[in-house]
Amino acid sequence: MLEWLQHNETLLWWLAGGSVVTFFGTLILVPWLIVHIPEDYFFHHKRRKLPWAGRHPAVRIVFIVCKNLLGCLFVAAGVLMLMLPGQGLLTIVLGGMLMDFPGKYKLERWAVSRGPVLKAINRLRARANRPPIIS
Repeated sequence: MLEWLQHNETLLWWLAGGSVVTFFGTLILVPWLIVHIPEDYFFHHKRRKLPWAGRHPAVRIVFIVCKNLLGCLFVAAGVLMLMLPGQGLLTIVLGGMLMDFPGKYKLERWAVSRGPVLKAINRLRARANRPPIIS
């Protein structure tokens, strides 16, 4: 093990640097995004019509692909933050909210209705003087 660590010192420095960047990035980005979720986002039983649904198909496809890639990045970073410094669960929830997949809305509603997740989200929103999420 010690030999592997010595041979991969550069990799370990990159991982440490990435951990620091994701830690501070999530301290800024995740709360900002959570504060900007509409308060009734999880209230409806069916997904509301998306604001970009009437746009040109090419614009819609580019937007959806970028949104899904960002969501995947957040989920991956959140999983890593479960073991590294950062707000792992909130980051995973946020990443899941950005991605599109069958049953996503139902899963979002279920995850946010869990006490610790809802409390954490509403605590962040209260600090920003935003109304709590209605679930």
